[in-house]
Amino acid sequence: MTITYQWRGEVDNALLDALHADGFGHPGEPTDWRTRLERHSLGWVCVREDGSLVGFVNVAWDGGAHAFLLDTVVARHRRSRGVGARLVAVAAAQARAAGCEWLHVDFEDHLRGFYFDACGFQETAAGLIAL
Repeated sequence: MTITYQWRGEVDNALLDALHADGFGHPGEPTDWRTRLERHSLGWVCVREDGSLVGFVNVAWDGGAHAFLLDTVVARHRRSRGVGARLVAVAAAQARAAGCEWLHVDFEDHLRGFYFDACGFQETAAGLIAL
């Protein structure tokens, strides 16, 4: 089985909806991913295994030094095999190549080990307002 990582890879809305439903354990909701990504993102990484979409991350940015990971997802059958960590590494390398100096992420507590241990993020103080 061949796994590929593609920066700004082709996005099929239905396939990405299905991956999110699988990865986040909720019913699929139709989303116009292509329009959203083109309007608001520095880029994104698509992970494919023999042509099937098995991973994705959106890299939003402020137009300057800061990039932000959003919607990081790996298909359930590909978790704990390094796919997610490599996905994040590709996103970080591309953000760095675009001139970003910082890569931010927020996550649920059960993902601390993934982001801190597997991906190398460091804990920082941050704030949040629910809108």
